[in-house]
Amino acid sequence: MQEENPLEFNNRIPLEELKTSVEAIKGELAKVIIGQEEFIKLLIVGLLTDGHVLIEGVPGIAKTITSKLFAKSIHTGFSRIQFTPDLMPSDVLGTSVLKTDNSDFEFKKGPIFSNIVLIDEINRAPAKTQAALFEVMEEKQITMDGVEYKMPPPFMVIATQNPIDQEGTYALPEAQLDRFLFKLKIDYPNLEEEVRILKSHHLRKSKSAMDEVKAVMDIETLLKFRDQIHDIVVEDKIFDYVAEIVLQTRSHPHLILGGSPRASLSILKAAKAFAAIQGRDFVTPEDVKSSLKPVLNHRIILSPEKEMEGTTPEQVIDLIQNTIEIPR
Repeated sequence: MQEENPLEFNNRIPLEELKTSVEAIKGELAKVIIGQEEFIKLLIVGLLTDGHVLIEGVPGIAKTITSKLFAKSIHTGFSRIQFTPDLMPSDVLGTSVLKTDNSDFEFKKGPIFSNIVLIDEINRAPAKTQAALFEVMEEKQITMDGVEYKMPPPFMVIATQNPIDQEGTYALPEAQLDRFLFKLKIDYPNLEEEVRILKSHHLRKSKSAMDEVKAVMDIETLLKFRDQIHDIVVEDKIFDYVAEIVLQTRSHPHLILGGSPRASLSILKAAKAFAAIQGRDFVTPEDVKSSLKPVLNHRIILSPEKEMEGTTPEQVIDLIQNTIEIPR
């Protein structure tokens, strides 16, 4: 009689299909995108948790093409909006147009009405255009002329931005940044990845990168996966761990602004998704740790002294998590 392995566990939630679908999305994007595995994984977590993602990096490192290919791997509607200094809120949300036949106004929906919306260079547009996204990102609806227009699920904003020290950029206000589940900072590829990029481009010849990727998940399946993630088990010690970390950000001497309760909720949602994509129906401290930097790095603000010293938000997050006992 074979002995049972004490390290094995049986999931109470069937997560095999979710895990397989996540690997299928990664496989489709790997046909074109070299490296960026962590970036792609965090995009998937954002999608599964009904969150929005902000991507920061210098031009030319595949922020936009990765986002477009990611959207193509999901069988949903897709829209792209290029933000510019002269872009108006009505160019994003839509506008009421006078109908000549009956003199009534008809609302013409803007490009924001889609499932996955890519906003390119979000910090190139002025504050009034950025502010037009507040309601739709938080409440999944737009109010125009007193009428509410609901966004069809799923609704996800993927926004790219250039580093704020570049010319012609408008920094996003804290309230806008807080609407994003994650802020992902993308860096240059290393030497090996750069060589693979060159070889891949050479072998593709005239083929379009967009033609390489096909949809491997539909809306119905995605919504089912989201329901499963809601049911992931979270023990009391994990709630305490998340709350303690966020509480520390509010009183840390290196920070003038800490995480809000929305930050705590975002860490919890992301941790549950990290557990699910690994095939587990319970959250571990490692899932929480994986969520901390992408969730918190845009929600905390360094003190002027630490900013002048060159300290980064990620370094402060490391300091905080290292001072808190990991639950066992």
